[in-house]
Amino acid sequence: MEKKVILVTGGSGQVGKAIQKVLKDDKKEDEEWIFLSSKDANLLNKPETYAVFEKYKPTHVIHLAATDGGQYAHIGHSCEFFRDNMNMNDNILEVSCKMEVKKLVSCLSTCIFPDRTTYPIDETMIHNGPPHQTSFGFSYAKRMMEVLNRAYNEERGCIFTSLIPCNIFGPHDNFNVLKGHVIPGLINKAYEAKKNGTPFEIWGTGSPLRQFIYSQDLAKLFIWTVRDYNEVEPIILATDEADEVSIKDVAMMILEAFDFKGEVKFLTDKADGQFKKTASNAKLRKYLPEFQFVPTRQGIKDTVDWYVANYESARR
Repeated sequence: MEKKVILVTGGSGQVGKAIQKVLKDDKKEDEEWIFLSSKDANLLNKPETYAVFEKYKPTHVIHLAATDGGQYAHIGHSCEFFRDNMNMNDNILEVSCKMEVKKLVSCLSTCIFPDRTTYPIDETMIHNGPPHQTSFGFSYAKRMMEVLNRAYNEERGCIFTSLIPCNIFGPHDNFNVLKGHVIPGLINKAYEAKKNGTPFEIWGTGSPLRQFIYSQDLAKLFIWTVRDYNEVEPIILATDEADEVSIKDVAMMILEAFDFKGEVKFLTDKADGQFKKTASNAKLRKYLPEFQFVPTRQGIKDTVDWYVANYESARR
């Protein structure tokens, strides 16, 4: 039996930690999993990227590492987000091709889809128009990953593919209000508001709609992709359209998990961002029709409990 050596970049982050947790109950004898962090190599540096690949000689790669952040982290940093992610992604794909990696699975985001579009969005619509202005540098860099996957396949026969998750949340996230995404940022705010007896503030009107995927669900789907998904074309990993919720609803779930009884304020002078990004998971459902997603309310409760228990060490 040929052994698979599966290298995970960004392995110490939220999704990498979730994959490690899922593998405790789902690891196969013919698999060796290696989780890289920024301490192992600077993936923006080509020689360091080559060196770490030479060290572990992976047969399969999950590429999670990225320069990323929430809506407000992108403002004024589009050039940095574009250049860093283009550089890193180019290094990973180039070394994976030269070292004859059998399968490379990269993580994209639903922010890559056009701002003005019809809904639900699906995998065929990635390049139908420009993405939302707030994160265009990051979004275009991620789009180019899909372009490079096709180019490497057509010219060199590489099996490089991409997964497009909806909004991810769960333990080990970045709970920084400015740099993190919406759910961890709101969890941080709720914790501090309850501790200090201050109002809980929601930036914007709370009206935008989002689909959210719990990090452990996404981890299971990444593992499935490495093992069983063999298309080069990307696949959306999103909860069902019926599970879409407003930011206000999410905020109320968080406050419920904290048993918060204080004042709630909506700062309507703050930008809402893109109103909706409703994604179709029809392709995923063809492969995994019975897959059960953790309900958003339960995932939020579990994440709040983790944050409270790990407050001192959580990223924020």
